Amino acid sequence: MKNTTNLSVLLFSLVLSACHSEAQPTEKTKPNILLMVADDMGYADLNCYGGLSNTPHLNQLAKEGIRLTNFYAAASNCSPSRAGLLTGKSPARLGMYSYRPQGHPMHLRTSEVTIAEALQEENYQTAHIGKWHLGCLPQDTAFHHPQPHDQGFSYSLGTENNAQPSHLNPVNFVRNGEQLDAQEGYSCNILANEALSWFEQQWNQEDPFFMYMAFHEPHAKIASPPELVEKYKSHGERDAEYLANIENLDLAVGKVVDYLRAQGLLDNTLLIFSSDNGSYRQASNGQLRAVKSYLYEGGIRVPGIIRWPELIQGGQEVHEAAGFVDVLPTLADLLNLKSLDTQNLDGTSILPLLKGENFERENPLYWFFYRTSPEIAMRIGDMMVMGKDKDTVARTHPFTMADMEYVKEVQLHEYELYQLTEDDAQYHNLAGRHPEAEVYQQKLNNKLRKIKEEAYYWEKLPEAEGNRKPKTEWVKYKRIEEN
Repeated sequence: MKNTTNLSVLLFSLVLSACHSEAQPTEKTKPNILLMVADDMGYADLNCYGGLSNTPHLNQLAKEGIRLTNFYAAASNCSPSRAGLLTGKSPARLGMYSYRPQGHPMHLRTSEVTIAEALQEENYQTAHIGKWHLGCLPQDTAFHHPQPHDQGFSYSLGTENNAQPSHLNPVNFVRNGEQLDAQEGYSCNILANEALSWFEQQWNQEDPFFMYMAFHEPHAKIASPPELVEKYKSHGERDAEYLANIENLDLAVGKVVDYLRAQGLLDNTLLIFSSDNGSYRQASNGQLRAVKSYLYEGGIRVPGIIRWPELIQGGQEVHEAAGFVDVLPTLADLLNLKSLDTQNLDGTSILPLLKGENFERENPLYWFFYRTSPEIAMRIGDMMVMGKDKDTVARTHPFTMADMEYVKEVQLHEYELYQLTEDDAQYHNLAGRHPEAEVYQQKLNNKLRKIKEEAYYWEKLPEAEGNRKPKTEWVKYKRIEEN
């Protein structure tokens, strides 16, 4: 009896140990994490999302992993979306209300915890390669904004904003705080080569890595290799340049992925690919309504590919809504990041979704942008509820003191409601006839009230000067006719 009891205790201990190991990856089994983000890539740009460009490498990643069909950026333009991605918080709570022009005081504050900072606590080696756009880069003594190394990246090669003067031979790269001379080649290839160099020369393979690759493509002003442009010449000169740009980005992604595969590192690398917002080209967003800057689907729904065969069964297509703000809480769940206050995040861990289990979103995804209308949107299940102010004030393109005051005062007067599984092009506004329309509208009003209460207030913003336009004039788009 005693021997039987001891055997039972031993078996029970082994089971507990196995369960504990599965829940908490060890140093040796923690996945490497590669987060790749395109700039202004539309939902329908990649071939695996119906696009015209040849993108075999990203197609293969989607085939080997999960292709998300309802994946959302954190915002409808650049800086706030990147801030939301790295922190798991709504950009409005962070005080990132729009893109950051050069010389502007708005930035991602040091008090916010990024993915890189959280992973450094877990002995991850961290690298940022590409576009930053969360503050000045390199340091500007007039602002003293936190630099990449202040926000968790022990290594950085990047640009403050877009590659200048275009993707070809950019002159504005900064490595670890030092301005570089002009770099030869196309931006995406420069980034890919830097990534490989970091793996070879900087990374100590005793610890896992987190690399954030923020490509400049296909943000304008674009430049593409002539031999790739030639492949698409039947589409016209302008479209050929753009379609070639997407293919060139795919080749750069492939270069990094092929290296990891050849080194036997790919299968233990959690790879995420997406875009910071929708495209400025309506054609790149497919049938989705509107373009970059709008909170309609064309401005915020983006491609989403996640690959990690250690956990994810390949060949899946997932239709549940997920997005940028879910990345950090998912990593916190996966790696058991106890030091991170996930209750203060706006995203939800989608780890059950990746494992093929039941998934329930704790907090609805939502978006706020003061310079286009509707000004706020919230996705609840398959419904998207949107609210509009009657703001007719002519505003400047950069964020100003007048805009800061407006953020604190905005009110909703009109509503739109769409059933996205049946109407992702958002032709049919159900706000006046859906039986639960008022419930959705109340939830939206409650969210706006909370946004205004929590929105970070910048005190030293520029006054409104120069070109001003009403909201409807800053970014125009043409609706695709309903079939």
